[in-house]
Amino acid sequence: MMSASMEGAVIASKFRGALIGALLGDCLGAPFEGDERVSKSVLQKYFDKLEGPHFKAPFKQYTDDTAMTKCVAESLIHSGGFNEEDMAKRFVEEYYRNPKRGYGANVVSIFGKLRSTDLKDVWQPAREQFSGRGSYGNGGAMRVSPIALYCHKNYQQMIDFCGKTTALTHTNTLGINGALLQCIAVHQSLEQSPNDPIDEKKFSFDLISKMSKIEEKSSPEVESKTPYIDQLKLVQKLLEKNKGSTLDDDEEVVESLGNTIAALYSVPTAVYCFLRAQSTIKDMEVDNPFRRTLQYSISLGGDTDTIASMAGAISGAYHGYGMINANVQRHCEGVEKMLDIANELMLVSET
Repeated sequence: MMSASMEGAVIASKFRGALIGALLGDCLGAPFEGDERVSKSVLQKYFDKLEGPHFKAPFKQYTDDTAMTKCVAESLIHSGGFNEEDMAKRFVEEYYRNPKRGYGANVVSIFGKLRSTDLKDVWQPAREQFSGRGSYGNGGAMRVSPIALYCHKNYQQMIDFCGKTTALTHTNTLGINGALLQCIAVHQSLEQSPNDPIDEKKFSFDLISKMSKIEEKSSPEVESKTPYIDQLKLVQKLLEKNKGSTLDDDEEVVESLGNTIAALYSVPTAVYCFLRAQSTIKDMEVDNPFRRTLQYSISLGGDTDTIASMAGAISGAYHGYGMINANVQRHCEGVEKMLDIANELMLVSET
């Protein structure tokens, strides 16, 4: 048994690890966004240089992923929980303060409507998108890690806050359930002792069990009634096939799980990247599993910043802040601010 003070230190490290993990995945993945694949040898050199004490690379800026994550965290801290008007206002103000963060056109249109109506109905603009079907993108999932931290002692509150936070911009069931899966994955990592190896099968089975309760209550507009459970079962099959193999079939991973902006084809991929990176991967000479998670996430191409950010949050929540290289952090924008936010979240979550 750990002492109370030691448990507090571990949780604090995990809070910092989750938010810095999300930030670094975003910053380091952004330069490769849209690439079909990213060479593992190129990424090996990229990360090796970033970890070097004398490398003076250009500063890596964060994207809308981190900008909105920061808004979620600050709103939870300021409001003492979820407050839809405060959070929507922060999203809008953050965008108009710095619109060149790579925001998608659809979410920008929501911000425009929220601003023009003076937040009269914060839910309506998202509900109206895509002829009332709502967005199924991963823009909700990419920003929910602070909710898993804030609600780490109250699972049902976490599910409630995550769904509502997502629905401010994404109302399609696939978009909401993708955010829920990401939040649950971060929460599970937070609960794991960093000294105990991850049991990949149990981790994925637990996700399936929790998502089954969510998907049985929803009716997504796809053929399968359980699309996220189907994807998580593919995660299990790919882990069984690739773990310990001499050559990962990355093509199969992308074809099966996806690497797009759709939540269904990116959130399970982020989960897979985290779990796969717990053991060695061919052509990645990396002992650090957190770094390996980011490298592998980016190597799959596609929506590299968001998938690496989501995988980084899951990995950081498990391994803790001590696993994240200090030199790499110096190359990324917003680290000190995100550390402050992690510390504040820790304090308010304990009250």
